[in-house]
Amino acid sequence: MRAAIIDLGTNTCNLLIAENSKTGFEILHQSKNLVRLGDDKIKEGEISAEATQRAIHSFLNHKKIIEKFNPEIVRVVATSAVRTASNKIEFLETLSETSGWLVKVITGEKEADLIFKGVILAFSELEQPSLILDIGGGSNELIIAKGTSTIWKESQPTGMARIINQFHLSDPIKPGEVEMLQKHLGKFHKAAVETCITAYVQTLVGCSGAFDTIADMIDGVNPGEKTRKTQEITLEAFYNVYHTLLKSTREERLVMKGMDFARVDLIVPAIVLIEFLIAQIKIGQIIQTDFALREGAFFELMKMESS
Repeated sequence: MRAAIIDLGTNTCNLLIAENSKTGFEILHQSKNLVRLGDDKIKEGEISAEATQRAIHSFLNHKKIIEKFNPEIVRVVATSAVRTASNKIEFLETLSETSGWLVKVITGEKEADLIFKGVILAFSELEQPSLILDIGGGSNELIIAKGTSTIWKESQPTGMARIINQFHLSDPIKPGEVEMLQKHLGKFHKAAVETCITAYVQTLVGCSGAFDTIADMIDGVNPGEKTRKTQEITLEAFYNVYHTLLKSTREERLVMKGMDFARVDLIVPAIVLIEFLIAQIKIGQIIQTDFALREGAFFELMKMESS
């Protein structure tokens, strides 16, 4: 089975083309476009006309690539920005008319479920109780898991595009603003922290997005240059990046090795969230993986195919 998965997120529109075989699966292509559905209109619960045009342009770009690979299945899912938009029906109709694809809006719970399946595709199983964290533009998914089962999960509307539109952060961010973000994020993710402590979680599994950028900065590679099924990030290496980014201006981040342009504005609040969780839960190990929602959607299709 060969399938194309499109994940229309709040910040980026991601494409994965993969196929399975008797020995496992192979990624044939992956790419993304910056769509910024979470522009300043997200505060009003709308997808702007400009964001709609960016999404259409991205879909048409992805369609050209997909046609070259001739997959049997094209699955298109949309997440936080679309599910909370007051004009989502009009937006989805426009996308479907332009692309010919049915776009399925998934719930936060389903998003967390697909992210977990993507992680299992990378790890096979989680030996220790682990916190899986996917930081998005519109929402954050936190999943506590062990082995091949979830213990607890949540999806909160605390994605980084929402954060930067809600809080006008200084450039560089000020210590008082870091504390403000910690308090704000801590309120939403209080139950996750408490459950992690109860479950003796010491491992943080960071999925895609901000974690890719952190790993790229540590490795000194350009975005997308290095693919990682799993890679450990030492606490020392994380805190080096953390302190560098906290002190940085937007202009400085634009020229940093490993910095993805799509994350320049979102990375600072993202690392504040990561550090907050590390400190509160007393995380001892961080493992980064490229695998997340797209791979989880492919994993689900594989299981359906084999059943």
